[in-house]
Amino acid sequence: MTDKIVKTDAEWRETLSDLAYKVTRKHGTERAFTHDDFPKAPGTFACVCCGAPLFDQATKFDSGTGWPSFYQPIAAENVGETTDRSFFMRRTEVHCSRCDAHLGHVFPDGPAPTGLRYCINGVALEFEPEDAP
Repeated sequence: MTDKIVKTDAEWRETLSDLAYKVTRKHGTERAFTHDDFPKAPGTFACVCCGAPLFDQATKFDSGTGWPSFYQPIAAENVGETTDRSFFMRRTEVHCSRCDAHLGHVFPDGPAPTGLRYCINGVALEFEPEDAP
């Protein structure tokens, strides 16, 4: 991972859509089932804010929740965790380690081999297809 990316609120607003800004910079959540068209081809899901590689297509699964779900990040150091106590709940929020973009939450009810479900807002991700041989 490269150096930390820090921008002003105005700079983030200039580069992100309204929804991506609300979700990634203001800890919002997009409506469920709004990103069911993610590619199924090999590739990487990167942070929409800074391009950091976050999740591999091979670790994506259908959780039935309406948000893209993965059982592990590409590298543990690419995704940070904090405790989220909003809405009278205690959850583990996940964010991009490079730019601190809010991505979603991680839950202990995922499939093997990790048993984790990274429940990620689709608007926080950009898909980068694997290079063809």
